Amino acid sequence: MELVLSQLCGTSAARPLPLWEGGTTGHCFTQLVLSALPHALQAVLSACYWGTPRSPDHILPSSPGWRLRFAAAFLLSILPLVDLLPVVLPPGAGPGPIGLEVLAGCVAAVAWASHSLALWALAHSPRGRSRGPWALALVAFLPAPALVLTLLWHCQQGTFLPPLLPGPLARLCLLILQLAAVLAYGLGWAAPGVPPPEPWTHEPFLSSMGREPEVAEDGESWLSRLSYAWLSPLLVRGACGELRQPQDTCHLPHRLHPAYVARAFQAHWQKEAQLWRSLYGAFGRCYLALGVLKLVGTMLGFSGPLLLSLLVNFLEEGQEPLSQGLLYALGLAGGAVLGAVLQNQYGYEVRKVTLQARGAVLNILYHKALHLGPRRPPTGEVLNLLGTDSERLLNFTGSFHEAWGLPLQLAITLYMLYQQVGLAFVGGLVLALLLVPINKIIATRIMASNQKMLQHKDTRVKLMTELLRGIRVIKFFGWEQAMATRVEGCRAQELGRLRVIKYLDAACVYLWAALPVVISIVIFITYVLMGHQLTATKVFTALALVRMLIFPLNNFPWVINGLLEAKVSLDRIQHFLDLPDYNPQAYYSPEPPTEPSTVLELHEALFSWDPTGTSQETFISHLEVKKGALVGIVGKVGCGKSSLLAAIIGELHRLHGRVAVWGLSKGFGLATQEPWIQFATIRDNILFGKTFDAQLYSEVLEACALNEDLSVLPAGDQTEVGEKGVTLSGGQRARIALARAVYQEKALYLLDDPLAAVDADVASHLLHKCILGVLSHTTRLLCTHRTEYLEKADLVLLLEAGRLVQAGPPSEILPLVQAVPKTQAEDGQMPGSARASLVQSPEATSEGLEVEQSTCGRLLQEESKKEGAVALHVYRAYWRAVGCVLALLILFSLLLMQATRNAADWWLSYWISQLRARGNGSGEVLASATQGTSGLLFSPGSLCTPVFPLPKAAANGSSDVSFYLTVYATIAGINSLCTLLRAVFFAAGTLRAAGTLHHRLLGRILQAPVSFFDATPTGRVVNRFSSDVACVDDSLPFLLNILLANAAGLLGLLVVLGSGLPWLLLLLPLLSIVYHRVQRHYRASARELRRLSSLTLSPLYTHLADTLAGLPVLRAAGATYRFEEENQHLLELNQRCQFASYATVQWLDIRLQLMGAAVVSAIAGIALVQHQQGLANPGLVGLALSYALSLTGLLSGLVSSFTQTEVMLVSVERLEEYSCDLAQEPRGRPLQPASWLTQGSVEFQDVVLVYRPGLPHALDGVTFRVQPGEKLGIVGRTGSGKSSLFLVLFRLVEPSAGRVLLDDMDTSQLELAELRSQLAIIPQEPFLFSGTIRENLDPQGLHKDGALWQVLEQCHLSEVVISMGGLDSEVGEGGRSLSLGQRQLLCLARALLTDAKILCIDEATASVDQKTDQLLQQTICQRFANKTVLTIAHRLNTILNSDRVLVLHAGRVVGLDSPTALRDQGHSVFQQLLQSGLEGTTAPPGQPELQVVAPRTTLS
Repeated sequence: MELVLSQLCGTSAARPLPLWEGGTTGHCFTQLVLSALPHALQAVLSACYWGTPRSPDHILPSSPGWRLRFAAAFLLSILPLVDLLPVVLPPGAGPGPIGLEVLAGCVAAVAWASHSLALWALAHSPRGRSRGPWALALVAFLPAPALVLTLLWHCQQGTFLPPLLPGPLARLCLLILQLAAVLAYGLGWAAPGVPPPEPWTHEPFLSSMGREPEVAEDGESWLSRLSYAWLSPLLVRGACGELRQPQDTCHLPHRLHPAYVARAFQAHWQKEAQLWRSLYGAFGRCYLALGVLKLVGTMLGFSGPLLLSLLVNFLEEGQEPLSQGLLYALGLAGGAVLGAVLQNQYGYEVRKVTLQARGAVLNILYHKALHLGPRRPPTGEVLNLLGTDSERLLNFTGSFHEAWGLPLQLAITLYMLYQQVGLAFVGGLVLALLLVPINKIIATRIMASNQKMLQHKDTRVKLMTELLRGIRVIKFFGWEQAMATRVEGCRAQELGRLRVIKYLDAACVYLWAALPVVISIVIFITYVLMGHQLTATKVFTALALVRMLIFPLNNFPWVINGLLEAKVSLDRIQHFLDLPDYNPQAYYSPEPPTEPSTVLELHEALFSWDPTGTSQETFISHLEVKKGALVGIVGKVGCGKSSLLAAIIGELHRLHGRVAVWGLSKGFGLATQEPWIQFATIRDNILFGKTFDAQLYSEVLEACALNEDLSVLPAGDQTEVGEKGVTLSGGQRARIALARAVYQEKALYLLDDPLAAVDADVASHLLHKCILGVLSHTTRLLCTHRTEYLEKADLVLLLEAGRLVQAGPPSEILPLVQAVPKTQAEDGQMPGSARASLVQSPEATSEGLEVEQSTCGRLLQEESKKEGAVALHVYRAYWRAVGCVLALLILFSLLLMQATRNAADWWLSYWISQLRARGNGSGEVLASATQGTSGLLFSPGSLCTPVFPLPKAAANGSSDVSFYLTVYATIAGINSLCTLLRAVFFAAGTLRAAGTLHHRLLGRILQAPVSFFDATPTGRVVNRFSSDVACVDDSLPFLLNILLANAAGLLGLLVVLGSGLPWLLLLLPLLSIVYHRVQRHYRASARELRRLSSLTLSPLYTHLADTLAGLPVLRAAGATYRFEEENQHLLELNQRCQFASYATVQWLDIRLQLMGAAVVSAIAGIALVQHQQGLANPGLVGLALSYALSLTGLLSGLVSSFTQTEVMLVSVERLEEYSCDLAQEPRGRPLQPASWLTQGSVEFQDVVLVYRPGLPHALDGVTFRVQPGEKLGIVGRTGSGKSSLFLVLFRLVEPSAGRVLLDDMDTSQLELAELRSQLAIIPQEPFLFSGTIRENLDPQGLHKDGALWQVLEQCHLSEVVISMGGLDSEVGEGGRSLSLGQRQLLCLARALLTDAKILCIDEATASVDQKTDQLLQQTICQRFANKTVLTIAHRLNTILNSDRVLVLHAGRVVGLDSPTALRDQGHSVFQQLLQSGLEGTTAPPGQPELQVVAPRTTLS
């Protein structure tokens, strides 16, 4: 190389490239290093922008800046070629040889030509509106110093002075022209571009309006891809605080789009296929190909230490030619850069494959949920598959290549160790191999504990989901503490398993961390015992290689753990995917019904809720339903009415027989017994994806009696209803669900008791206007207990114990089920149903909704998202959660661990200095280190000065070695102990934090007011308890551990570096500034992207939970495709945020790695220059380079781990947001004795209730008193304030003025638990949670079995419970093992158990048959004879035998008297209500007309 350079430059072989000549830089150095190299870089970088896509609507830029730059670049591409003419023409014009001048000129011409093309492409692209990439402008100015230096040379040579030579003068003029062109280029760049388009506009959360952001990566140049320059607009938005919505992130590349991923996956997926095989078929080949990148990157990792050793040897020996040193330096720099790029691209591509697999897994999970058969896992379990198991499964992508990469690193390192110490390394290897079985046992225990922990987590999330759904009932009964105890019990079991995992992890980490020290001692002892003499080179090389074992040995357990966790989660997901599908082709007969006029035919059909037929079966020997018929279905509670409808729509297992449906592909109109309402506007709920038809919509609203309700809502049909319609009354939910079914215009309607939850006049309206009106041309199957409405049916089916016992016209069947003989009236019972009723009546809408709704009707509040850096209080919260003492112990043990590690290094430096002093040192220099380790490498002549005097060792020999080894082993032992303590303390601290944060969150959620749950989707809260808690349990401690280790390692390294080589610290401020700026730019976006990822995950949870709840409805309506599309849209938003988050991590990584490589290259370059000048100190250079490698690695690790820890702290921030900022119910003061309520009087004194300033009064000065033991009925029209009375009584809302007294005690002074424990309520909607009958009856465990059996007997449930298996039999999720009527009876049994003096009754028996209803009324009369009973009535005949009736109108009391006295008042509100109730009721055939005036008796 020296020869080539000397020939090109015309210099001597001894100094082929002189840096300084004649008072200025050498001309050859100027032309080659300062001109040709920058021009080459400019050419390459410019070429990267040739393919920039044109803007579709682009007109030639009017900006003069672009035109000026293009003109200057074009001129600069011609001038170097013109400049060659004076050089090649005789006699030549210098200043260098012709070859050198031609080379430099041609490179410059090519560079500027390439640059011109790049400018042209950019000016015609969207970037033409700005100045273009700053990097492109920067490289344009890099060759300018060479032009200036050449101008200075001309001035020194006196080219302007006579005699004037034409050649040099021409070159000088051309040089000045080039400088002028560069100046013009600079002016063009400084000129402003075209005015920017409209500023960025933010879109609503799920909208796609506004300006579209850029598409990530696609169409970008390879350089932009390698440097992630395409991320710049996103990072700028992040730095400006404009990453507020998921739509602010860039679009996904084509390969990651959910639609593309779904197509790729579906091509390899068949039913009952293995998930892993399908994933491999779709993405596996691409993933395996990335192994090549991993392999090359791993090999390049070993190039650094080897080249470093060769370079230091070259500097020390000084025998080799300069070209060798230059090659070593270039190899070191090139290896570092190439290794960084390859490792970075490997990480990025692996993450892309991970996202592809994630999209496929989440898609198939949702698709499976949509097509589940009757056997369905609990919702909480499916949500866990979505949130936790899918993430754990995808950990495989990161772990698989590491699983072979780490053993490969290990093997190469061991081979290099063998080269140094021969067979002595076997001693250390045996020790390492002995730890493998121990590690295997630990890994197996971790896997087993992990499985159990996931089961406990499933149970906890499932319980939390149910708890959130039934929060109103829990608050009514004051069960918050009992439910919290149940959840905490699950959490304690989960934490018990987590504790085992964490301590086993700590043992694992300790074993592998202590291993290198122990291995090195064993190797040295073995080496000495084999008769060899230890030398400095052997000791330090062996130590450096043993340190290289740390990374593979430390990481291998984590990798294996990740693979095992992925296997566990894969099995769980596979089990879910293997569940039987809903298969209408197999379920229904392919042949239509035999008769053309028949719509539905069942023949010898046997159905069951489980495939083995162990649950109650439904058997239909033969049933034919004619087109246009109205079929009534009647029978006792639990006889199988709902099961028959479920069998028709395919929600049961058909064990045998035939089911034939005409026009099956058109679907069914289905109104379920428990209405399923989406968290959307009322109009969206009714349309249910169908196009809006104004006339049809108007007819449906009228038929379903919704016009009056909509008129009182804040925004009419644009009013948003809460999740599952919690802000509506039961009757409104039923009517909206019915309206949705009617609007779908199906031929066959299945109506499961839609009349149960509505008033008599509304029920009559629905019957005549809807069922017999709008739907008159359709076939209708109607289940109901209100048999008076079935007299116009064409056919009535009587079911008993799951069998169709009789079918016939109403006149034959209805008398068999009528439960109201005339004699009943003589006993003081009303003819018809004597139900007491307190529905959360329609005014719950106008009142309950107003709690959260603005006048625009928007209820769903967008999920709040913090912005900016994670606040200091979040760190404080986590510190407090860990505990101050534990936190300090962790930090102390960490510092002690680092100090002893540094002490061990220092002792080795002292040992080598003593060896050298005694002539035992070796001339060789060790220079072997790897990035990321803090191993310090010392060479003779560059030793750290001892900081305190040491005792003189024994004379040189084996005792000398044993002395040094003993001291080293002692320090290593102390270090090992500190490592163990730190691991144990850290595990204990993070476990405590996990427990504390969950406990605080749960307590705060349970104390939140009902208004919070009305306006917050369950998925949003469950996301906190699932993903965020999982992050605090696992991901955050893992990253925090790495952060603390990196911080301590960096601190120790700087201390030793500062004491040994203080001049190196001068580099630190500059390095710190650069690092700080890069990581600050990154962190601003990383935080927001993490928050957006969490934010977009909640709708996925909510959508899945919603889908599972409404599966029968959306399948019957044929809406599965639309729901799948919506899921894909939500998934795309989440994937966008996840992808942007991953890409920014890689953006940071490549910059940090290249900075590290630049520092190493700079030190190597300086070393070569010093060597040439004879100033180099090889020892200092070796030490500096080894430090540079470990320092940059540590800084890189510190920034990465800090930013990732901060990202994970967003989960703590989200938990703290609920734990600290959530509004709380006022608690009151626990001042009263346990028996404060002895009488049971209720008094309202001037109670005023305003839900929000500016809204009308829901209660306006309500005053009344109920005497102890009195039975009070409460009536009023929609919006009169009936429900508000109960909300105020139970203090679910607080009155604005006035007070409520119980036994003359002000309820606002009472503790909530005390107050609610003395009140009982029988709610209209039964709420049961997963668990046993015993737990549902008596969650607090206050009653004995005898009392439980007694209330079950009184509620006619004892036979059902015995058949299920007794009090400890499971009721299933939401009580699915029981029918709706049986669930209502179980809720009634709860109320009978309480010893409350005051009972509030809702429409508690709406879903039971009339005979059971009458028996229950008798039970209530007997059990609550001496109690105060408040009844809100829809059907007035149920409260005509009350002592008094309270009439409300517009929040005021307009009547309070006995029913008889109120009835006799002319034109009163009560009389109008009575009249409307009468009009809606007609007596069934053969039965007497309703008597309004019944013999007045009390309920006693």
